[in-house]
Amino acid sequence: MRLGEIANADAVPNGKPLDGVRVLAAEQMQALPYATQLLARLGAEVVKVEHPVDGESGRGALPAMADPQGRRVGATFLRNNLDKRSVGIDLKHPRGRELFLELAGGFDVVGENFKAGTMDRLGLGWDVLSERHPRLILVSVSGFGNLGDSPYASWPAYAMVPEAMSGIYDWARRGDEPPRVTPVGALGDISSALFATIGVLAALRHREATGRGQRVDIAMLDAMLAMTDVVTNFWSLGQRDSTPEVIMSGFRAADGWFAMQVAREHQFERLADLVGRPEWRTDDRLATRAGWATHTEDVIRPAVEAWAAGRTRLEVCDELGRAGIPSGPCFTAPEVIADEHVARRHMLVEMERPDGVEEPVLVPGNPVKLSAVAEGPETRVPWVGEHTEVVLRDELGLGDDELAELRRDGVIG
Repeated sequence: MRLGEIANADAVPNGKPLDGVRVLAAEQMQALPYATQLLARLGAEVVKVEHPVDGESGRGALPAMADPQGRRVGATFLRNNLDKRSVGIDLKHPRGRELFLELAGGFDVVGENFKAGTMDRLGLGWDVLSERHPRLILVSVSGFGNLGDSPYASWPAYAMVPEAMSGIYDWARRGDEPPRVTPVGALGDISSALFATIGVLAALRHREATGRGQRVDIAMLDAMLAMTDVVTNFWSLGQRDSTPEVIMSGFRAADGWFAMQVAREHQFERLADLVGRPEWRTDDRLATRAGWATHTEDVIRPAVEAWAAGRTRLEVCDELGRAGIPSGPCFTAPEVIADEHVARRHMLVEMERPDGVEEPVLVPGNPVKLSAVAEGPETRVPWVGEHTEVVLRDELGLGDDELAELRRDGVIG
């Protein structure tokens, strides 16, 4: 799907569920920007506030492309900032902070994902915002939260920090191997963003009933504890060894790897029949789920891979699926990009590059599909401070002289 295209076009007259909702976001990297991008895709207007010269830190990520002025635009920024406008304001400047406070009055939601306490130190915290704009909703995303008293409150946190602290790295580790850091990308960021989105929607609904705003506080570690529930739940049920007591592994087919999970007795029986090993049904070594796990390498893998050797991954997974056994091919990046499901579900958005490179930037599409809502059109990510003047004119009525003075003072870009 390209920028500007629309899927489910018949639903365009219905509008989008968040039409009219306005979000002012002092955001960086991914944990909040993913949330505000999702809100924008659902119809919200999102104005991003970032440093007027360098922009937010996600622009500095690698790999990167160049914007029309030759400035770096990093992968983290490109993934999380479709459908937004950018205003360049220096929030460390007193006049910049006042501009932000003035702007906030015209929005429903203010978002920030600085380290806990940063907005308070800037004079832009909840107490100040809520006193000035009682209907305002503030959503904060940080490593360890702003409400309560976490012993880790002062720690900076990229996604891997709460991921590690959730216990999932150690739970998935085998023997003396080191933890595998960020095994599924920015899970700590995306999970936090999803909970932030839910919190914003709940707060908007609550404001309809009460007339007042409130603070939505998301700690990334809290989000990861929710996502990695097996760690604490299994421990509470007495499991001390995190080795799966089922068949759950990757196996080789003729053209690569596939993943398979056999977690129930009827599935194991069907697997035994499918791969031509009916004797497994009466093998004492394989009489329990723990036995399946114990003998995955010496008994089960050789038979499964011998059966799969004459089949492609897709053929293997099709046969397993028809037998009621969950499995999936381990796709490479080019295979994901070319996959028919991905195309039919519009799950990759192509953004043309302005720096002369022909290959477009690919951004994951919106996974929330609504039958009565059109999908798209998407707009490209904004360049640093691209919309500063138009937003300050429209929202605050600033004229040419005031804007020029703010530029001279370094308050805006």
